[in-house]
Amino acid sequence: MPPTSKTSPEAYTARHLSVLEGLEAVRKRPGMYIGSTDSRGLMHCLWEIIDNAVDEALEGHGSRIEIVLHPDSSVEVRDDGRGIPVDTVKSVGLSGVEVVFTKLHAGGKFGGGSYAASGGLHGVGASVVNALSARLDVEVDRAGKTYRMTFHRGEPGSFEDSGEPSPSAPFTPFTRSSELVVAGKAPQNRTGTRVRYWADRQIFPESAQFSYEDLVERARQTTFLVPGLTIVVRDERRQPGTPGADGPVEEVFRYDGGAVDFADFLAPDGSVTDTWRLTGSGTFTESVQQLDDAGHLRPLEVERTCEVDVALRWGVGYDTVVRSFVNIIATPKGGSHLTGFEQGLVKTVRKQIENNARRLKVTAKDPKIEKDDVLAGLTAVITVRLPEPQFEGQTKEVLGTAPVRAIVSRVVEKELTAQLTSSKRGDKVQSAALLEKVVGEMRARVSARLHKEISRRKNALETSSLPAKLSDCRSDEVERSELFIVEGDSALGTAKLARNSEFQALLPIRGKILNVQKAAPADILRNAEVASIIQVLGAGSGRTFDLDAARYGKVVLMTDADVDGAHIRTLLLTLFFRYMRPMVEAGRVFAAVPPLHRVEAMGSGGRKGELVYTYSEAELRTLLRKLERQGKRYKEPIQRYKGLGEMDADQLAETTMDPAQRTLRRISMSDEAAVLEAERVFELLMGNEVSPRRDFIVAGAEQVDRERIDA
Repeated sequence: MPPTSKTSPEAYTARHLSVLEGLEAVRKRPGMYIGSTDSRGLMHCLWEIIDNAVDEALEGHGSRIEIVLHPDSSVEVRDDGRGIPVDTVKSVGLSGVEVVFTKLHAGGKFGGGSYAASGGLHGVGASVVNALSARLDVEVDRAGKTYRMTFHRGEPGSFEDSGEPSPSAPFTPFTRSSELVVAGKAPQNRTGTRVRYWADRQIFPESAQFSYEDLVERARQTTFLVPGLTIVVRDERRQPGTPGADGPVEEVFRYDGGAVDFADFLAPDGSVTDTWRLTGSGTFTESVQQLDDAGHLRPLEVERTCEVDVALRWGVGYDTVVRSFVNIIATPKGGSHLTGFEQGLVKTVRKQIENNARRLKVTAKDPKIEKDDVLAGLTAVITVRLPEPQFEGQTKEVLGTAPVRAIVSRVVEKELTAQLTSSKRGDKVQSAALLEKVVGEMRARVSARLHKEISRRKNALETSSLPAKLSDCRSDEVERSELFIVEGDSALGTAKLARNSEFQALLPIRGKILNVQKAAPADILRNAEVASIIQVLGAGSGRTFDLDAARYGKVVLMTDADVDGAHIRTLLLTLFFRYMRPMVEAGRVFAAVPPLHRVEAMGSGGRKGELVYTYSEAELRTLLRKLERQGKRYKEPIQRYKGLGEMDADQLAETTMDPAQRTLRRISMSDEAAVLEAERVFELLMGNEVSPRRDFIVAGAEQVDRERIDA
């Protein structure tokens, strides 16, 4: 009989099965509990301890949390909550502290009435952190005493510290029974918990480090969601490349405005609407397993209440910022509450657009409003609070409680409908602006799809799909090609002769284009000049703009050197800033600098005269004084160019179009401060509000003199 192979069924018996008990399972498969063992998993452990402290504050039992990153790679979380119970849990004969830190699925959040709504709900948070720590120290202040207990990789015992506490100090595990030591006295009215732990480098690699930036962001977020809570973050590590590289750094966070303040903080752009707050609640029933008096689990139908708190506002841009939370725990991957929010939002906005179809000029032929149209420019903070929510996985990134979806959807639909149909004058103006923006986004989406289909460089058989007035270039090299947007047909004729048709394309525009800062998106898309610019550039517009699809490496705005030319250039820059901003951010938009004057200096002794161009009145005066000092005469009257059409082709090429001799001004936004300043200036000079613009003009009138007027 042949020998049994290693893979045969006969060789696989019960002795090959392993039974992992208690915290052994956590150390064997840490990814099941914290997601990963890199920096993300390390931070998740810290969130578990912080969330326990926040839950105390959420119930009104604490108002201050301190988080300290120590130089020895340990981290400490202190709170002024009720403190972990120190009395004995009868069912297991251990102190409450030991149960919390050594027993999986144990704690005060399983329907015992201690927490109405909390973030740490699986009862494995503190015990998982303990299992994955080389050392964990916990101190509890209760009833006038300070209790202390220490653990080594989840096992209770005592360390023989010779100085500062260290995970490498000799450790003696408890054998017969565990001991919760009374370490000292505490003021009778002081309660709280202090947890300090050292991550186990057998589990986490040395490259896994606590992120101060993530910690600060989480602290700020939490204080927005729990008004009145103070969180102190202190970094004592002196790590290079961090804010605390030169010494300990500390930041304190406290906000009293709640979700509305949070939405205002997150908003990346100017507002179309105020920040609206939508609140409500709903109930649902679910079957849960509860311990009876005999300690057995029994199914029980319970009624749950879900509180909904939403803060939202729409901005002039098209970026979407949505943050969702369950009992102030962030759910970055959403879940049933986010699904319900989007469902209620889209349903309500669609209905309001249908009710106002005539005013918005929406017909049955127009496409249906989609979710992305409604979300464009939206900043929202969605918070739900309910007892024992069901999360998908220990990392709590997705809410799985199904009935929450319908509750959130109903609350959003009811409250947002009331807001959009409000009879108050200010609310009516904002509602109308919002609906116009959504319809405009729908039309922009349709237009962008069309543009994407026709915007690639066409071959000889396909050029008819681009505007007939475009004089395209021959080169297919995007980096080399240039698009000149020219003011008027008169300048176009000269520019055609002056350009290098190998890589320079010309697009004439008729007069002053639409002011897109004031106009509704629907009007913008109907404007022929704006549509031609977007189509010729070939990269779409708004949030669908694709910089890589742009047909030209440079866009040069070539307008007359007068007041009207400056206004046209400003209107064009408004269009690029609002709807094709990546082109500006990439430094690919330029303004041509045509000359103002042409001075013909006469030669002497039969020598040929010299042509000199000047670009300002001051430069002209300097030139004339120089010629007089040199004894040279010049032909009068001096030619003053009122428009590009007055130049001949050679002059235009030499002064404005030839890359070897021309001067271009690059339009750029170097940093976030420049973007914010540009937002402010465009809104001031080109926006709907007349009063601030009038005040600006009046305030600057005294600074204007004859020399500063280009006329």
